[in-house]
Amino acid sequence: MVEFKVNDMSCNHCVGTITQAVKAADPKATLAIDLSRHLVQIEPGERDAKALEDAIREAGYTPEPLA
Repeated sequence: MVEFKVNDMSCNHCVGTITQAVKAADPKATLAIDLSRHLVQIEPGERDAKALEDAIREAGYTPEPLA
């Protein structure tokens, strides 16, 4: 499980954009997003944490990896 804090994720549109970006990078990934906590949890399918972080960044957001 990979977790990111995405403080600039503020609405359901953001959730959809991040979901779409992650799925484009890793179609087998599963996501759980908690908008109120700005938390994105990803169970990678084929890509590593860095590739998923890059996908979120390319979508216009600033993910912060959580340990």
